Amino acid sequence: MSTKPKTNKHMGSNFDDFLIQEGIYEEVQARALKRVLVEQLNDAMQRGNLSKVVMAQRMVTSRSQLDRVLDPDNLSIQLDTLFKAARAVGKTVEIRLK
Repeated sequence: MSTKPKTNKHMGSNFDDFLIQEGIYEEVQARALKRVLVEQLNDAMQRGNLSKVVMAQRMVTSRSQLDRVLDPDNLSIQLDTLFKAARAVGKTVEIRLK
């Protein structure tokens, strides 16, 4: 019986390195960011007591477009739509590259 420990090729690496190796880093980052944005918009809507109908009116868009914005699995969101959604709940958007 061997007492040599099993080695794990990911042992000691961080999760980002693993995602990069798997080729899914950007997608995972995008999904996480969209979930955070949706949560922040939903929280702001609740605090402002805004229904989806009122929110869509403030954005000058359709309810179905707002549903796509608030869908955490829909990663397609144009920046101008994001700015409209933020403005509708009294927020601003800050984007930066690191």
